[in-house]
Amino acid sequence: MADSSPSQSQSQSTTTTTKITDVDEDSLAHCANYLDNLQDLSNLAMSCKYFKRVAYSNSIWLRWFREHWPQQAPSSSPQTLDVREAYLARRTALQQFKFMDPLVADIYTFPKPYNQILLEKNDFVFSQGSLIEMRKINCFLCESSSLLMLSDHSARITCMRLFPLNETSLFRSETQSEENVLVTSSCDHTIRLWWRGSCQRCFRGHNGPVTTLSDKLLGDGIGKVLASGGEDGTVRLWSLNSSGKRGKSALKATLYGHEKPVKLMSVAGHKTSLLVTLSRDSKVRVWDTTASSSVRSSCCVGMASLPGSPVNMKCHESLLYVATGSSVIAIDLRTMRKVLTAANYQPKLHSFEMLPSKSLICTGVSGRALLWDIRRNQETNPGPIAELDGHTGSVAFVHMDPYKIVTGGPEDFFINVWETDTGTQINSLSCSSDEEPSSGCTALAVNGCRIVTGSCGEGLSRLRFRDFNNATCPVVKSEDEHASKFWDPQSYSDSDTDGSDPERDNLYLA
Repeated sequence: MADSSPSQSQSQSTTTTTKITDVDEDSLAHCANYLDNLQDLSNLAMSCKYFKRVAYSNSIWLRWFREHWPQQAPSSSPQTLDVREAYLARRTALQQFKFMDPLVADIYTFPKPYNQILLEKNDFVFSQGSLIEMRKINCFLCESSSLLMLSDHSARITCMRLFPLNETSLFRSETQSEENVLVTSSCDHTIRLWWRGSCQRCFRGHNGPVTTLSDKLLGDGIGKVLASGGEDGTVRLWSLNSSGKRGKSALKATLYGHEKPVKLMSVAGHKTSLLVTLSRDSKVRVWDTTASSSVRSSCCVGMASLPGSPVNMKCHESLLYVATGSSVIAIDLRTMRKVLTAANYQPKLHSFEMLPSKSLICTGVSGRALLWDIRRNQETNPGPIAELDGHTGSVAFVHMDPYKIVTGGPEDFFINVWETDTGTQINSLSCSSDEEPSSGCTALAVNGCRIVTGSCGEGLSRLRFRDFNNATCPVVKSEDEHASKFWDPQSYSDSDTDGSDPERDNLYLA
């Protein structure tokens, strides 16, 4: 066979393949500045070591710093310390409320306790009696008119939920993708769905006060379903795709089985068609909402009975964590068998919250809150891992997120803020005013760097809104800084040889 011609050999030898690593890091860092959010930047860093160096470059993090806190941005000189570390440190400190100068705004209303408060993204919603008030936070902070009064209910509001608009039939275009609908239940026997300041649907069917709503919508894709529970002991399923304000055609099924009023309900973590309900007599029922309802009790696929009065419950994956009486019990929803006792405290629990990402639960008791590791079975290894004390009266409110734990109660004029990872007290925030005597904390909502507390006085009730996003004055640490009691380093971590990269994991974000 004849050899290849010299021209062909020369052409092949000069052909090269361009790789992404041929682009210098500064150019890639410039391109990365167009990423929309930190999650995109995190994904870039985890794709390969080369992109990780790009994602860690000071120019990217300096841009984020200047966009969020222009008055606090560090110098861009070569001597500057790692800007990424500075950005993440400040972001963490803001999330933990480690500052003395948040933006503070008070809202005064008629002297009546706050039933519910919701705080999510740009929505701030609260209820007193049968009245609901909605505010847009950005308008509220700019002192522009943003107040909406919703007064269609004729009796006390019992539950409020915010759901994405795109999970309902009201969704029309992607421009609405960030909007929410508000769903409320009331002692007037009705459920109402609100959007843009007006009632879009009214669901009727319960034969008494509606006591609770599902924490999520049931099902996948289109045709999602809302669940409600009532004083009549029934569980009712409602289609959010029905038309007409009266909502008569919206009732999909009525589920019978509870003998007492339904107090709490939650959608299972491993299967969105499973609904878990808890009645006032601490009877748990699990319902398959896709099952035929021709036999009205056939949808019940699991039952359990627990001692004591119901406090709260949370679903995580296939487990149900339910607080009743003096204990928190974990139940496997696939078998309805008890897995472990996650917390146990006499004489009783007043509140319960859970942070699955850190394997922690927090229970409010008299005078303090207790932190528990859910990997410890209290029957074989009893005791909390941390005691968050310093409260007056019962701790009725607990918030948990990866950065902080917030605790408070109706007899306490201050709420306390604690570091999630160390149990150290970070801050203490007043719920009331020196000029206007009032109760302690009667309502609480936390979202990121923002917090709202409610208190009730003789002449007026007050909501205090705090926004730490632009705070600059750090809390001064005292020499006798209040650390939690009994805190021990957690000894239940995964193996150090699991292939994880601690530096990479440090990048990112809640």
